[in-house]
Amino acid sequence: MTTTYRLERAWLALPGQAPRVHDDVVVRVERGRFTEVRPAGGPEDALAAGAVRLAGLTLPGLADTHSHLFHRALRGRVQRGGGSFWTWRDDMYGLAARLDPASYRVLAGAVLSEMLAAGITGVGEFHYVHHRPDGTPYDAADGGPHAMALAVVDAAAEVGMRVTLLDTCYLAAGFGRPTEGVQKRFDDGSAAAWLRRHTDLRAVLADRAVEQGAVRVGTALHSVRAVPPAALAELAAAGVGGGAEPVHVHLSEQAAENYQCRAATGLTPTGLLARHGMLGPMTSLVHATHLTPADVGTIGSAGAYVAFCPTTERDLGDGIGPARALVDAGARLTLGSDSHAVVDPFEEMRAVEMHERLAAQRRGHFTAAALLASATVDGHASLGVHDAGRIAAGARADLVTLDTATPRTAGTGADEHTAVFAATAADVVHVVADGRVVHRAADAPAVGALLAEAIEAITAVRA
Repeated sequence: MTTTYRLERAWLALPGQAPRVHDDVVVRVERGRFTEVRPAGGPEDALAAGAVRLAGLTLPGLADTHSHLFHRALRGRVQRGGGSFWTWRDDMYGLAARLDPASYRVLAGAVLSEMLAAGITGVGEFHYVHHRPDGTPYDAADGGPHAMALAVVDAAAEVGMRVTLLDTCYLAAGFGRPTEGVQKRFDDGSAAAWLRRHTDLRAVLADRAVEQGAVRVGTALHSVRAVPPAALAELAAAGVGGGAEPVHVHLSEQAAENYQCRAATGLTPTGLLARHGMLGPMTSLVHATHLTPADVGTIGSAGAYVAFCPTTERDLGDGIGPARALVDAGARLTLGSDSHAVVDPFEEMRAVEMHERLAAQRRGHFTAAALLASATVDGHASLGVHDAGRIAAGARADLVTLDTATPRTAGTGADEHTAVFAATAADVVHVVADGRVVHRAADAPAVGALLAEAIEAITAVRA
């Protein structure tokens, strides 16, 4: 199928130029990819004359590099009153205990639809709810040992979201502490058992006819708290980390993790990962909030990605991570929504700059273009998708169009600064992913109804 769009304004890089906003751009899409991107040629341009017109400002598809889909059911419920990250975690465990493959597929589809409506066309799903609540694998009658992973994959295929399923190794409740309670759902028992299941999951998904590579499998190590040093060594010996495959890790989100890691190993979490060869150009370090200057240098020298999730980090009281220092050291910034307290990639972009302003008490740390790059091309690349995040011939055909005449965006210039410093997810009016129209403004009420139904069904279950 071939479709031609005429974009009123579009943020893209023409050959030999840096990305900027161009007026009146024609893009031709064939089999899910851009085959032609150019300025319209005037009245005699027959291709432009017959194109579907998208009014407003059009961006490449946005990437959410750190997601826990089921956390969306906590929104509005766990923000009440006080507490800490650790009390929030107890609430999250309570929710995890209620999930089953059927209810999770419905919830995942609803949340992925919300993400598409916000302009997100690719997501890294940090997936660790692997087994039954007692830790035993699902049997064939309930979908088999990968039932929970396949719930995410099937939901993504249905709604049109690209997903990198970050299959997570989670083996301990903390340094020297075995998993307990609902954590048994996350635990494969050993690094060797996780490797066997992970290898089998890759084979199962490879046997499926997944159109255009819409599903990838990556690796996640939950944290240095949840993967003991001996297991890190075993995984490294098996080739996990430091290579061409995406490897994502929660890192130093809480100062307590740093204290515990030093007490147990004599190293910071960053130092422990480095010792085991887990840092490399396809490693994504999620949060990276409480770092020493030496940690910053180590991460930068590895050329690793750092996945900041500002709306979750402030919701949980995590702190403000050193985004500017990390980028200056050589790290590459990406953005995630993590707990889905907010699903709004524009707010995540804006928050990186605003949090730096609060920490430094001065303005102007990241340009709008740099933040858009983090949310688009760099974000997709960190998920192993190197042909997305830009409007260019040969790239995946993702288009996110913003209304530039809303009460939030009107009069703001209709350029990259509008996207980063004015727009919200509510201003997204049209989304194309891999050449398929996956969201229109009129779809928003239906997405809300899906979310309400899915969350009500899960929260009504007695754990």
